[in-house]
Amino acid sequence: QVQLVESGGGLVQPGGSLRLSCTFSGGIFSMCAMGWYRQTPGKQRELVARIRSGYFTNYGDSVKGRFTISRDNAKNTVYLQMNSLKPEDTAVYYCNAALTYSPGNPNYWGQGTQVTVSS
Repeated sequence: QVQLVESGGGLVQPGGSLRLSCTFSGGIFSMCAMGWYRQTPGKQRELVARIRSGYFTNYGDSVKGRFTISRDNAKNTVYLQMNSLKPEDTAVYYCNAALTYSPGNPNYWGQGTQVTVSS
Protein backbone atom coordinates (compact mmCIF):
# COMPACT_ATOMS: atom_id res chain seq x y z
CA GLN A 1 0.00 0.00 0.00
CA VAL A 2 1.33 3.40 -0.98
CA GLN A 3 2.19 5.73 1.88
CA LEU A 4 3.45 9.30 1.80
CA VAL A 5 4.98 10.92 4.86
CA GLU A 6 5.62 14.66 4.78
CA SER A 7 7.88 16.68 7.03
CA GLY A 8 9.51 20.09 7.24
CA GLY A 9 6.61 22.46 7.72
CA GLY A 10 6.54 25.15 10.37
CA LEU A 11 6.55 28.84 11.11
CA VAL A 12 8.88 31.13 9.18
CA GLN A 13 9.21 34.88 8.77
CA PRO A 14 8.52 36.57 5.44
CA GLY A 15 11.54 36.30 3.19
CA GLY A 16 12.68 33.11 4.89
CA SER A 17 13.11 29.58 3.59
CA LEU A 18 11.81 26.11 4.34
CA ARG A 19 12.36 22.71 2.81
CA LEU A 20 9.59 20.16 2.74
CA SER A 21 10.25 16.45 2.33
CA CYS A 22 7.95 13.62 1.35
CA THR A 23 9.01 10.00 1.66
CA PHE A 24 7.22 7.42 -0.47
CA SER A 25 6.72 3.72 0.13
CA GLY A 26 4.65 0.90 -1.30
CA GLY A 27 5.30 1.35 -5.01
CA ILE A 28 7.88 2.15 -7.67
CA PHE A 29 8.91 5.66 -6.74
CA SER A 30 11.17 6.24 -9.73
CA MET A 31 8.22 5.71 -12.08
CA CYS A 32 5.85 8.07 -10.27
CA ALA A 33 5.05 11.66 -11.01
CA MET A 34 5.37 13.48 -7.69
CA GLY A 35 3.83 16.78 -6.76
CA TRP A 36 3.24 19.31 -4.04
CA TYR A 37 -0.14 20.99 -3.66
CA ARG A 38 -1.42 23.45 -1.10
CA GLN A 39 -4.75 24.42 0.33
CA THR A 40 -6.13 27.20 2.50
CA PRO A 41 -9.55 27.24 4.19
CA GLY A 42 -12.39 27.83 1.74
CA LYS A 43 -10.20 27.42 -1.35
CA GLN A 44 -9.51 24.59 -3.73
CA ARG A 45 -6.29 22.67 -3.52
CA GLU A 46 -3.81 24.14 -5.99
CA LEU A 47 -0.70 22.87 -7.70
CA VAL A 48 2.56 24.18 -6.30
CA ALA A 49 5.05 22.06 -8.23
CA ARG A 50 5.28 18.73 -9.97
CA ILE A 51 8.14 16.52 -11.14
CA ARG A 52 7.75 13.60 -13.50
CA SER A 53 9.74 10.41 -13.55
CA GLY A 54 11.95 11.92 -16.25
CA TYR A 55 12.65 14.94 -14.00
CA PHE A 56 10.56 17.35 -16.10
CA THR A 57 9.12 19.97 -13.73
CA ASN A 58 6.30 22.46 -13.75
CA TYR A 59 5.27 25.11 -11.23
CA GLY A 60 2.29 27.16 -10.22
CA ASP A 61 2.58 30.75 -11.43
CA SER A 62 2.70 32.19 -7.93
CA VAL A 63 5.80 30.22 -6.92
CA LYS A 64 7.90 30.30 -10.09
CA GLY A 65 11.41 31.52 -9.38
CA ARG A 66 11.04 31.02 -5.62
CA PHE A 67 10.30 27.32 -5.14
CA THR A 68 12.21 24.32 -6.47
CA ILE A 69 11.01 20.74 -6.58
CA SER A 70 13.50 17.89 -6.72
CA ARG A 71 13.59 14.16 -6.18
CA ASP A 72 16.05 11.57 -4.94
CA ASN A 73 15.08 8.19 -6.34
CA ALA A 74 17.65 6.43 -4.16
CA LYS A 75 15.85 7.73 -1.07
CA ASN A 76 12.29 7.55 -2.44
CA THR A 77 11.92 11.19 -1.46
CA VAL A 78 10.68 14.35 -3.11
CA TYR A 79 11.62 17.79 -1.82
CA LEU A 80 10.21 21.28 -2.08
CA GLN A 81 12.69 24.06 -1.42
CA MET A 82 10.80 27.24 -0.67
CA ASN A 83 12.66 30.54 -0.70
CA SER A 84 11.56 34.17 -0.39
CA LEU A 85 8.43 33.04 1.39
CA LYS A 86 5.46 35.37 1.55
CA PRO A 87 2.47 35.45 3.91
CA GLU A 88 0.28 34.30 1.03
CA ASP A 89 2.27 31.06 0.91
CA THR A 90 0.68 30.12 4.21
CA ALA A 91 -1.25 26.89 3.67
CA VAL A 92 -1.34 23.18 4.33
CA TYR A 93 1.02 21.56 1.85
CA TYR A 94 0.21 18.08 0.55
CA CYS A 95 2.44 15.61 -1.21
CA ASN A 96 0.93 13.74 -4.15
CA ALA A 97 2.06 10.60 -5.96
CA ALA A 98 0.63 9.68 -9.34
CA LEU A 99 1.33 6.06 -10.21
CA THR A 100 1.47 6.65 -13.94
CA TYR A 101 2.77 3.11 -14.48
CA SER A 102 -0.30 1.54 -12.92
CA PRO A 103 -3.69 1.01 -14.65
CA GLY A 104 -6.01 3.92 -13.95
CA ASN A 105 -3.10 6.15 -12.83
CA PRO A 106 -4.12 6.10 -9.16
CA ASN A 107 -3.24 9.11 -7.04
CA TYR A 108 -2.24 9.13 -3.40
CA TRP A 109 -1.95 11.95 -0.89
CA GLY A 110 0.03 12.59 2.24
CA GLN A 111 -1.50 13.84 5.45
CA GLY A 112 -0.38 17.44 4.87
CA THR A 113 2.05 19.70 6.65
CA GLN A 114 1.31 23.25 7.79
CA VAL A 115 3.44 26.11 6.53
CA THR A 116 2.87 29.49 8.17
CA VAL A 117 4.64 32.62 6.96
CA SER A 118 4.26 35.39 9.48
CA SER A 119 6.28 37.96 11.38
